[in-house]
Amino acid sequence: MPASFPAGLLVAGFIGLLLLFKWINVLKEYERAVTFWLGRLSRDAKGPGLVLIFWPFETMVRISMRTVVHDVPTQDIITRDNVSVKVNAVVYFRVVDPNKAVVQVENYLYATSQLAQTTLRSILGQALLDELLSEREKLNVALQKVIDEHTSPWGVKVSLVEVKQVDLPPEMQRAMAKQAEAEREKRAKIIHAEGEFQAASKLSEAAEIIGQQPATLQLRYLQTLTEIANEKNSTIVFPLPIELLRHFISKDK
Repeated sequence: MPASFPAGLLVAGFIGLLLLFKWINVLKEYERAVTFWLGRLSRDAKGPGLVLIFWPFETMVRISMRTVVHDVPTQDIITRDNVSVKVNAVVYFRVVDPNKAVVQVENYLYATSQLAQTTLRSILGQALLDELLSEREKLNVALQKVIDEHTSPWGVKVSLVEVKQVDLPPEMQRAMAKQAEAEREKRAKIIHAEGEFQAASKLSEAAEIIGQQPATLQLRYLQTLTEIANEKNSTIVFPLPIELLRHFISKDK
C-alpha cells in the first residue's frame, strides 16, 4: 500500500495539470469565445485575453471579429432586357454578435456566401444592361441593403458589396461598338451642321456690311492678292469688276 500511494498521487497530479492546461485559454484581440455550460449558451461571449473554460462542463467556440473579404464566384445573369452576362462581386462583412453567429446559423461564412450569390443573381437580373454598366453604384447599395437585412439575424453585418467585373458576350460587344461608333458619327454631323449654320450667319452679316460699305469689297480683293503673293504661286488671279465688262457689252450691241 505505501508503495502505491506515490504512483496514485502522480497520476492525480498529471490529470490535474492536464485539466489546468485545458481550462486556460488565451484569445487574441480580434477573437471572442462563445461558451456553453452543460449545453446551455452563456449570456456574454468571453475574451480577449486569458479565459478560463472549465472543461468538460463548459465548452467554447472561437469566433473571429475581423472583416471578411469574400469573393463571390462568377454568376450567369440574364438582365431585364434579355442579355446574358457573367458578373462577379466582392462582399465585405464581419461578425457583430458572436452568440448569434454560432447559435442562429450552422456556418455563417458558408451561409453568407450562398446568400450573396443568390442575391446577386436576383438584383442584377432586374436591371437593364445599361443600368448594369452605368449605374453600378446604385446596384451596389441595393445589394448591400438586401444581403445585410438577411444576415442581421445571424449577427453578421455586411458593410459593402462591390460588383467587380461584367463580362459581355462577343456579339453584344460588337453591337455596342457599332452603337458607340454611330453615336460619334451623329455628334460629328451635328457639330458640323452647327458650324455651317454659324458660318452662314456670319457670312450673311458680312454681306450686309459690305453692301453698306462698297469700299470693303476692294479691301478684300487686295488682301486676297497679298495672300496669293505670299505663297509664291506662278498664277495670279486678278478680280475684274463687272461694271467694266458692261461698258464693252453695251458697245457691241
